[in-house]
Amino acid sequence: MSSPPLARRERLALCDRFEALGPDAPTLDEGWVTADLAAHLVTREANPAALPGLVVPGAPARLTERLTARTKSRRSYDQLIAALRSGPPLLPLGLPGLEDRMHLHEFFVHHEDVRRANGDGPRPPDPELDKGLWRLVRTAGPLLARRVRGGVLAVRPDGTTARLRRGEPVATLTGSPGELLLLLFGRSVAQVDVTGPPGAVAAVERASFGL
Repeated sequence: MSSPPLARRERLALCDRFEALGPDAPTLDEGWVTADLAAHLVTREANPAALPGLVVPGAPARLTERLTARTKSRRSYDQLIAALRSGPPLLPLGLPGLEDRMHLHEFFVHHEDVRRANGDGPRPPDPELDKGLWRLVRTAGPLLARRVRGGVLAVRPDGTTARLRRGEPVATLTGSPGELLLLLFGRSVAQVDVTGPPGAVAAVERASFGL
């Protein structure tokens, strides 16, 4: 029997944490408590009109904010969690790995937003999860690091590398796949060592990561 998709594991673990913490616990998402984050995740999956505003500022982002607020006002906290537990929405058949490609980054990063804001630190190594997260670092990293001026090299603790940006000078980001992904999504709590020439390190410190 095959293991469930990693994204589903993260989804269910985050729902468990939502239930344990209640609707008013802090998150790393500025201005959001757990009820706001749950409403965001439900809106993202249930309302296609909200998707552009997740990455496009201005009017699309304002529409997404209104749709998320409406979701929160119309559903109780328990209903939001139940909706997340029942997901994801139907996916096309015959496309192995699609659930992880669509949802793993979202649920892993937001699970960490809740964990880290409530006293938890980095997770212990998990070979299966690390493999999936490293795939995301390699494939999404070039987009997420596009605002860095210069080159960017990601390095796992075992020495495996991925070139995220070409250019000079080169900043080397060393950390576990999960910590690297958190940095690439702009989370300052990420435990990643940034090394290289002073100009490269400064470029990473100045950069705005994420979508």
